[in-house]
Amino acid sequence: MLNVAIVGRPNVGKSTLFNRLIGKKLALVDDQPGVTRDVREGTAQIADISFRLFDTAGLDFAKKGTLAARMTEMSVEAAQTADVVLFMVDGRSGITPEDRTYADRIRKLGRKVVLLVNKTESRAANAGVAEAYALGFPDLLPISAEHGEGLDELYEILKPLTEKAAKKVEPDPDVARPLKLAIIGQPNAGKSTLVNAMLKEERMLTGPEAGITRDSIASRWSWRGREISLFDTAGMRRKSRVQDKVEKLAVGDALHSIRYAECVVVLLDATLPIERQDLTLCDLIGREGRAIVLALNKWDAVEDPQKKLRDVQSDIEDVLPDIRGMSIVTLSAKQGRGINKLMDAVFAADRRWNQRVSTGKLNRWLEEVVQRNAPPAPSGRRIKIKYMTQANARPPTFALFGNQLAKLPESYLRYLMNNMRDNFDLAGTPIRFHMRGGKNPYEEK
Repeated sequence: MLNVAIVGRPNVGKSTLFNRLIGKKLALVDDQPGVTRDVREGTAQIADISFRLFDTAGLDFAKKGTLAARMTEMSVEAAQTADVVLFMVDGRSGITPEDRTYADRIRKLGRKVVLLVNKTESRAANAGVAEAYALGFPDLLPISAEHGEGLDELYEILKPLTEKAAKKVEPDPDVARPLKLAIIGQPNAGKSTLVNAMLKEERMLTGPEAGITRDSIASRWSWRGREISLFDTAGMRRKSRVQDKVEKLAVGDALHSIRYAECVVVLLDATLPIERQDLTLCDLIGREGRAIVLALNKWDAVEDPQKKLRDVQSDIEDVLPDIRGMSIVTLSAKQGRGINKLMDAVFAADRRWNQRVSTGKLNRWLEEVVQRNAPPAPSGRRIKIKYMTQANARPPTFALFGNQLAKLPESYLRYLMNNMRDNFDLAGTPIRFHMRGGKNPYEEK
């Protein structure tokens, strides 16, 4: 597939064009510059052609070693690996000295470059279009990313290139469905560092500053032959602390990733005490019905590992009984240690999340647990659970048939849930119960 990267100064409309070509609002868009920080990837479509599209951070002059400088270098690297570079400038503001400098730098990469003069929906951009010819790129297109103007001309340029790229033999992405895995946690827990260690490349922007990641970035990865869609997400602080508009957008994007994922790794900084927000994130994932693994990062810096692990396990068991027994893995993302243990836990959690239990086994188990501890008898009339069956997996969902099931107390449902985890290897997996009245539908007449 053809690889296309969008580059340009901050706030020229790169993410707006990315979202339009992808057909979804995947990239965060706001009037303030510098919203995009990492390289975001997606499959774009124009009429009958498709290509892999990369949205990049804004090219910016900055002191070496700063966050802005690292963002710029990552954008240039993305352009270097692309087949086609869409170099975008702002037609309304005209060509700036920065545009000229970056035009020279992109030209030296030796890639096919298409100069896009954005925001040309009004006559105010005519002067900017004329100035853009001085940059010396033969392919120049006036466009409006916001209104979708100029895409027909872009199609004519990219169509022969996509046809040529299509002749290259690539593995079929649908042969094995990739596991959707999201990494979430509070700011500066080390999520992007962990993703980079997994991918064995500096794909995600990292640094000592908290809150660097804003978009939820998806990367294709393979582990022991299994394809994985790996999502790095923005740090999620307590709602009361989130005031900035862009951070609110980033948190919303992270929440969307949780709902889209199949398994979620909650990454904690092991050098800090476990916070209420960490437990809230775990509870959220459980309520969303996703497989979950808890990972303790920076384990190499923990002074008393055994005590720390006991404290975390105690907090989890006390506050989150609905996902009792979830896997807890220790690792050091910076040193690349513990990734194999983490992925073993992820695939074990995914297996339990997909598990199905036969109706015969379920009802033999039900008979035993009810005999051992019968349901209560509110108002002198005992609740009867006559039968159960598994209605669904992902997460495991069970239908209970009987009388007065709506009156079953939470404590008794917890009793059933805990016994089910112990008997059917469902530790740490969200379990759903649906109450059904009436007779056993499989009872012989």
